[in-house]
Amino acid sequence: MNTITEYELQTIQIEQSGPHVLVVTLNRPEVSNAFNTLMGRELLNIWSALYREPSQCRAIILTGSGERAFCGGADLKERNGMSDAEWRAQHALFEQMIRAMMDCPVPIIGAVNGAAYAGGLEIALNADFLYAVPSAKFAFSEVTIGIMPGASGTQHLPRAIGVRRAKEVILSGRPFDAIQAEAWGLVNKLCEPETLLQDAINIAEKISTNAPIAVRQARKSVDAAASLDLKNGYDFEISCYQSVVNTKDRIEGVSAFNEKRLPSFKGE
Repeated sequence: MNTITEYELQTIQIEQSGPHVLVVTLNRPEVSNAFNTLMGRELLNIWSALYREPSQCRAIILTGSGERAFCGGADLKERNGMSDAEWRAQHALFEQMIRAMMDCPVPIIGAVNGAAYAGGLEIALNADFLYAVPSAKFAFSEVTIGIMPGASGTQHLPRAIGVRRAKEVILSGRPFDAIQAEAWGLVNKLCEPETLLQDAINIAEKISTNAPIAVRQARKSVDAAASLDLKNGYDFEISCYQSVVNTKDRIEGVSAFNEKRLPSFKGE
């Protein structure tokens, strides 16, 4: 089976950064990296491949090509004139893509290099956390054209910034800037344009030095915290914890600590 770095892609670029980090770039800068049917299919294939074989990498950076936009949302020129059936069929593909991104076991860091609007913001919200340039803009503009967020935006945004603020953002369709996004907790760190990608690579590399199975299980447990009460959440945490006890990496990590050396984790 080919690794995803060997895929023939038209709307996405994939590059290896070091031994364990992949940089996935939305690559339609002439249309603000808007996602069309082909990009949806290519992203679905990428996330699905990593679900099947998560050992292909230990961390992913998701960014956009160019300086103007991370992703402007769905390509409305492609959608112009679609029948209801065609629209729903395309959206079903996008739904599969978003679900596959949610199910991707590898940590995803969003490097927001410009505008993240509508579906573009929804894709960004499906990353585990975000770094962004100060000039980045964000918006859920769907209601201004007669639709609504349909790629998990109404679920992720309230969890990130709170229900009342999320209602204001989604119902108004009004953009907000990166300064607000950081203050609200949507963006973890503001980075200068010339350092954004490297800053994202640095944290991805730090993640990739840790035990891969432990990282994946810890990530899964944190995600569960948003939907479980404390007692059931702790039960879930313990089940994740128990799954790492019998790994070779657990033995290696403890041995390395006691031998005062850096561990060499294999993801086993």
